[in-house]
Amino acid sequence: MTTLILNGSPNPKGRVARMLEEIAAGASTANQVEWINVYDLSMRPCRGCMRCRPDGCCLLPEDDAHRIGRMIQEADSLVIGTPTHWANMSSQLKVLMDRNVPVFMGQTAKGFPLGRHRGKPALVVTACSTPWLFDLLAGQSRGAVRAVRKILRAGGFRVRACLVEAGSGKERAFSESRLARRARKIGAALGKGGRPETVSQAC
Repeated sequence: MTTLILNGSPNPKGRVARMLEEIAAGASTANQVEWINVYDLSMRPCRGCMRCRPDGCCLLPEDDAHRIGRMIQEADSLVIGTPTHWANMSSQLKVLMDRNVPVFMGQTAKGFPLGRHRGKPALVVTACSTPWLFDLLAGQSRGAVRAVRKILRAGGFRVRACLVEAGSGKERAFSESRLARRARKIGAALGKGGRPETVSQAC
């Protein structure tokens, strides 16, 4: 069983990366874990040609978006992490998602969407510099989670849990924090095929 982790943060030592590392540590006890730093990828932006819908693949020249698309297809579970940028996912992660529409979903003969990953488990991770409660009232972390969940649900994934850290701009110990312990627990449950608890109202 393979768990694919997509780190959509430009900060390799930031809160999102740290939460993903804890999830990876938990999941690796039972699963093979593959890690992708999305900001290290070389990808052209989507051109909106819509040719991927009938053809089933992006027609742009082969690049990292195609490679990661194949990894998503082959993975048994998916973990997506992103910082909150203007109540949404990070720009580079959005490019990756836009380029892989046919990886996540196809369509019926009548044009209705059809998820290609029916029943696969997924987790969503985000961090937001806005303090807790205000990040929810302003729709910041909630917006980022909603954007990622929309794509996962369209693909047929079952979002098992969302992990959110608000007020991430404050410098504080993380490795043994309550959030780190939750991340490890969620990762372990994912690795064993269980149902992780939902740990955020934003989920």
